[in-house]
Amino acid sequence: MASKPRNNMPREERAKQFMPFAALKGLDEALAAKEKIIVPKKELSEEMLSELDEKMKQIEKGSLITVVYYDKEEYIKMTGIVSRIDPSAKVLQVVNRRIDFEDILAINFGIE
Repeated sequence: MASKPRNNMPREERAKQFMPFAALKGLDEALAAKEKIIVPKKELSEEMLSELDEKMKQIEKGSLITVVYYDKEEYIKMTGIVSRIDPSAKVLQVVNRRIDFEDILAINFGIE
């Protein structure tokens, strides 16, 4: 007599038995958030504000710039093409990232 398989479970269901189990779901995200170093926003001097204002006047749509800006308790350095500059709304858009003028720390033309 031939023995019959005990379980007639479909193949897909059997495969689920061997899937990895995440006992500590969300641990990686929690650790990454804990590792983040919170940086306070810097107050710019009058000289720095004046220099930044002059650079802002030179920016045109299509310019390649490197901008350092404050976002969510950290400074981010980004290089890209200016897709929009709106002095009345005080917004600079580099590629698809909108940056408020008040969050900008530094601007340089070209790749840095």
